[in-house]
Amino acid sequence: MSGIELALAGFGLMLVAIFARVPIAVAMALTGFIGVWIVRGSPTAPLAQMKTLTFDTFSSYSLSIVPLFLLMGQFATKSGMSSALFKAAQDWLGHRKGGVAMAAVGACAGFGAVCGSSLATASTMGQVALPEMRKRGYSDALSTGVLAAGGTLGILIPPSIILVIYAILTEQNIVKMFVAALLPGILAAIGYMLTVAIYVRVRPGAGTVAERVPYAERAKSFLSTFPVIFIFVIVMYGIAGDWDWSNPGPDALFTPTEGAAVGAVLTMLYGLYTRELDWAGIKDSILATAQATAMIFLIVFGAALFNSFLAITQAPQSLAEWVSTQGFGPYTVLMAMLVAYLIFGCVMDSLSMILLTIPIFFPIVTVLDFGMTPEETAIWFGILALIVVEVGLITPPVGMNLFIINSMAKDIPMVRTYAGVTPFVASDLVRVVILVSFPAITLWLVGIMFPG
Repeated sequence: MSGIELALAGFGLMLVAIFARVPIAVAMALTGFIGVWIVRGSPTAPLAQMKTLTFDTFSSYSLSIVPLFLLMGQFATKSGMSSALFKAAQDWLGHRKGGVAMAAVGACAGFGAVCGSSLATASTMGQVALPEMRKRGYSDALSTGVLAAGGTLGILIPPSIILVIYAILTEQNIVKMFVAALLPGILAAIGYMLTVAIYVRVRPGAGTVAERVPYAERAKSFLSTFPVIFIFVIVMYGIAGDWDWSNPGPDALFTPTEGAAVGAVLTMLYGLYTRELDWAGIKDSILATAQATAMIFLIVFGAALFNSFLAITQAPQSLAEWVSTQGFGPYTVLMAMLVAYLIFGCVMDSLSMILLTIPIFFPIVTVLDFGMTPEETAIWFGILALIVVEVGLITPPVGMNLFIINSMAKDIPMVRTYAGVTPFVASDLVRVVILVSFPAITLWLVGIMFPG
């Protein structure tokens, strides 16, 4: 068998194992182990490789950012930030038709700016916003659908663990990836709010109008969100600039890892100040972070072993050469990749999709001519991949956010949640078309902050 045939066979067997409910990390690791064994002709080859692969993978300084941002998200979840964000958004938007649902989107965007996890954003905001929407007479479909969709903002609006992993895999600048995600993240939040506005006009009984809050109270609730804004600005501008507005960009105040540590400390101090976070909560946050980090790192290791098998077969390079010689249009190939992400999203989690596909897709993307520099293409493709992976979190039948939200309202049939999230999936697809058609939306802020 040729190298590409071996790679395709291994990929197929791995998917079969995943469909058989074998843990994804185990499926990738076993496929990689057996694949290297077959290619090298000896079981000692993958064993010898694993000796160095473990150290080479986890000694990367860049990976240290993962547990720190996870810890920041854990502290944010327990510190009461979600309630302050939702109340402020509700005070400003609640008097509009469907305003409480729009407020939930805005609060999810704000919470995602200090959390970095879609599941945590959906879970935390669901506890705050779902009871309020149901109390005010919002339909079950809209209440659960908007929160499942809003939760996806946790991995798009930086900091984002998925963006960190993508940057490491493709050897891109983490800070530039964060900056590039800002405008698409804002566009996502606006798109979801517009979707709510259209939804409640098509189905007038789905949403209600809350009482108008006086401006003095609105100002007070807005000021309560200042700690969230402060932490986000400190972390993002601290890693993206040197506080000299006349010369932004390369001379950052601290590295992304240091920024994650600063964000975690500030979030913890905020939780202690508000007394929402006690020492037991700190201990629980550290343990939860350790568990999440172990899960992510196990998937990273499985992917590293599988990718070493692909590297030995030279399948990604061969596939890239084949695509470049077939005369396919670059946007045709790109759309095929994005459709593949949509399909994988129905059965796989976002991190596994990125780890599994980027070693195959990225070499192909690098040989396609989109009229941009290699770095611009890599950043643009990364944001597109992240958005489509995000759609997988709310795509039936196994979108994780759908199950998270539905578990908080067990009396709501899952089919209603599916129906409620469908318009938001359509909004995501429209956003993908816009960002594919206009790459400048993704790259403009990067060009401003990192000129030249």
